[in-house]
Amino acid sequence: RELLPPWLVIVAGLTGIVLLCVSTKDVPVAPLRTKYGIVLDAGPSHTILFIYQWTATKANKTGVIRGCSSCPVQGPGVSSYSDSPQKVGESLEPCLNWAQKEIPAEQHSQTPLYLGATPSTRQLNLTHPTLSDGLLAALTVALKSSPFSFQGAQILSSPDKEAFNWVAVNYVLENFFKYDWRGQLVPTGKGMAGVLSVGGTSTQLTSHLEEQSQVPKEGVRLQLYGQMHRVYTHQCPCHGTDQLRRRLLSLLIQ
Repeated sequence: RELLPPWLVIVAGLTGIVLLCVSTKDVPVAPLRTKYGIVLDAGPSHTILFIYQWTATKANKTGVIRGCSSCPVQGPGVSSYSDSPQKVGESLEPCLNWAQKEIPAEQHSQTPLYLGATPSTRQLNLTHPTLSDGLLAALTVALKSSPFSFQGAQILSSPDKEAFNWVAVNYVLENFFKYDWRGQLVPTGKGMAGVLSVGGTSTQLTSHLEEQSQVPKEGVRLQLYGQMHRVYTHQCPCHGTDQLRRRLLSLLIQ
């Protein structure tokens, strides 16, 4: 057999020595890129801007997010601007400017921005739909003018709102998944917590239903972390903090 040239043997040997001596720690690994999202929670008495962040890591096709900061909007809830909708955008400007500083500039155009309005705006839509439409239009114009990727402003139905509350509480309690000693996501095997939400005008109790046959027509189905969850909200009208305060004042007056 023909022997390899001496120079080729030397080069191969030196290559092997370099590979053995170089530590894997010397090879830089690109970090996972952090992504951001913004949610404006437009409640009956005030609005809060929340910033969330996450990476490409998912648990059974569902993202793993982390709330990183928030900004309370000064002034009353958005429904209070129904007579002067042009002012609702001005009220959001300080928090939107704050968010631009919190999120890297190169990611502004890729950061989704949502606004969800709750009971008072829903009530306004029932009693004065024209005012409600004008308010949502003004919010849309204001949020579209921001550098973020505006995804919509909508009035959340009561079942949807309470379902989101249920998800948030059980997510924080790590009832969907947890991190094991290796830092990997694993199911917890824990049961789901019910949520009692006390608002200004009503109180809601949202619970998890085990059997599919138990889910009423108005129930909500959620596909999260590889499992289907069915939740139902029981409404208790006129049992909110504002209503109870009015009842107490009425009794005191009497």
